[in-house]
Amino acid sequence: MSVELSVHGLTKVHAGQSVAALDAVDLTVPPGSCTAILGPSGSGKSTALRLIAGLDSPSAGTVRIDGREINDVAAENRGVGMVFQRPMLFPHMSVLDNIGFAYRAAGDSRKRSRERAREYLDLVHLGDIGSRAVSEVSGGQAQRVALARSLAGSPKVLLLDEPFSALDPVLRSEMHDLVLELRATLDQTLLLVTHDQQEAAVLADSVAVLIDGRLEHHSAIGVAYTRPSTLAVSRLMGGMNEIEGRWDGVGIHRSELGEMEVEGVSLPAGPAVLLLRHELITLNDNGIRGVVSDLRPTGFRSVAEVTVGSLAVKVELAAGSVVRMGDAVGLDIPGGARSVVTG
Repeated sequence: MSVELSVHGLTKVHAGQSVAALDAVDLTVPPGSCTAILGPSGSGKSTALRLIAGLDSPSAGTVRIDGREINDVAAENRGVGMVFQRPMLFPHMSVLDNIGFAYRAAGDSRKRSRERAREYLDLVHLGDIGSRAVSEVSGGQAQRVALARSLAGSPKVLLLDEPFSALDPVLRSEMHDLVLELRATLDQTLLLVTHDQQEAAVLADSVAVLIDGRLEHHSAIGVAYTRPSTLAVSRLMGGMNEIEGRWDGVGIHRSELGEMEVEGVSLPAGPAVLLLRHELITLNDNGIRGVVSDLRPTGFRSVAEVTVGSLAVKVELAAGSVVRMGDAVGLDIPGGARSVVTG
């Protein structure tokens, strides 16, 4: 049965530093769910995982698993598994013995530890390579072995510290599929650290955004895209459109695009930035008039830049779009594409 993971006021100030690497973070991961901690390099993501795993001690705050505070519990007794960016396998052991290491250390016979390890090797679809030396497996296979080794200890919580960032896109996608499969099989509570908002969207139920050690946003993935708390969160989630203007404090943003109604915003009247999700805007013969001033491919799709007065609004186009440079178009901006934040 899965458990809840929570941290309260979690703070870390490294020796000799005056600025906290992690600053009073409150975060709860419900049982059986996956939360992605997203943030730029140096934002405190890995620091948070190390504090939860017991690899470092917090300057303040608490870590709880299933409601029990574990600050003073040794790392090996916390019931926490961790997968790092590098597999960190024991080079002198076979694949199977790497996975069964925890059982062997706990006193199981070599035969019994291998039997138990084989179950987890099968879970990551590598049942036929158990006898191989670590040096004989590929990078993708090594990371699967590392994942199986972490799961073999039956952890209450599994921490993933950017474990797929060194893999090529195809292998990364395969690992994403595997994690989703394991979640369905094991009902595991997961906390994932990543700098990739696409990875967060694929794997996680919610996203917690860290900026300079502070938690600036925590919500379901879709909300993080369409209702970011700050400009920094919007940019991290791939937002492209920031329209300067004024907010009336009631429900209307005024800018060179005109008056635009935005629901669900609680901000005082004053200068504010209108955020428009480029994926949700469409082009038609009506709407706000503009001219296509730039077209850039983004793989299968492309992004058009539509000039409206002195503004440039970016719109993601579907594959096969016939829009061309210089076309006069209309912008259809649905309510769900709009949000407002302070500058």
